Amino acid sequence: MNLHKKRLVLALTGCSLATGIVVSAFAANEAATTDEMPYQGLVELGFPAPQEGELVHVPPTMADLEEADIHPELKKVIRYGYDLFTNTQQLRGENVYNDMNCSSCHLGEGRQPFSAPVWAAAVTLPDFRGKNQHVNNLEERIAGCFAYSMNGTPPEYGSDEMLALSAYHQWLATGAPMYPSQPIYGRGFPAPDEPAEAPDYARGEVAYQENCAICHQEDGSGHYENGEYVFPAPWGDGSNNWGAGIVRVDTAAGFIYNNMPLGQPRSLSDQDAWDIAYYMSSQERPQDPRYTGDIVETAERFGPTFHKRSLYGQTREHDGHVLGDHDNFGEKGDIEPWNVGIPRFESLADE
Repeated sequence: MNLHKKRLVLALTGCSLATGIVVSAFAANEAATTDEMPYQGLVELGFPAPQEGELVHVPPTMADLEEADIHPELKKVIRYGYDLFTNTQQLRGENVYNDMNCSSCHLGEGRQPFSAPVWAAAVTLPDFRGKNQHVNNLEERIAGCFAYSMNGTPPEYGSDEMLALSAYHQWLATGAPMYPSQPIYGRGFPAPDEPAEAPDYARGEVAYQENCAICHQEDGSGHYENGEYVFPAPWGDGSNNWGAGIVRVDTAAGFIYNNMPLGQPRSLSDQDAWDIAYYMSSQERPQDPRYTGDIVETAERFGPTFHKRSLYGQTREHDGHVLGDHDNFGEKGDIEPWNVGIPRFESLADE
């Protein structure tokens, strides 16, 4: 076995272990209280300990579901939601038009701290969302992931698939308070500290090739085994589109720093995480579904609430390419996600 094949086998073998390594360290201490240095396993991996006043929640597992005192029919729906969350590719060509699963970004089955654990959405929504400038509920938040991160079009509100995904999110939130007043421990993809030097494309390319290419390929096309998707594409037609949250450089840096390389969280320096994020965010991907037909207009329209944190509409220094200046919508072509650009609560505008 040559070195490349050996490294790839190790990486693939590590996938089943590494995706759960952080959440396992988290759950191993679930009996602890905030007064007893909870989740020591996470601290040993380099994550901060929960601070006084933070909400610390350990989501239940699918094994817990089997023992739960809830209706068997609800269990079936939660299981279906879990199945959709971890294998969203089963909706390929209907709701998903790239190589992503929900669990591609929300690691550890959506339970993993510092990997945008999804239970937090179930207890903080409905709420106002700057991205679309109105109050969103849980279904609408999930729909946004389909339109942007999956480069697709979401299942209808109230459909079996949407209900199942919502039920899974809410199951993970079991025991957490609704609308918590305190900060949530491990929420989102918190960005690393500002780097000593401004993020750099050339440094990011080198760091990407050294740390990321083995799983995601040198050209960012992702990895398949026997035709089955294994590791997602960080850019290109198989990736999320220009409207996805993770194209923002700070969000990408947070994901990379807290979760990558797989199974080695927080092993990269702050500088490397920012440089890789900048390099990845400087690559092309399918068009933002909010595209007006003009890159300048689109960037300006959504810049104040979204694209000011991405490189959309900016010119790459090394080749003069304007990022996002195209009409390539990827595999979905001219299919428009039905949930994008729909105004809400207009009758309340004058109140």
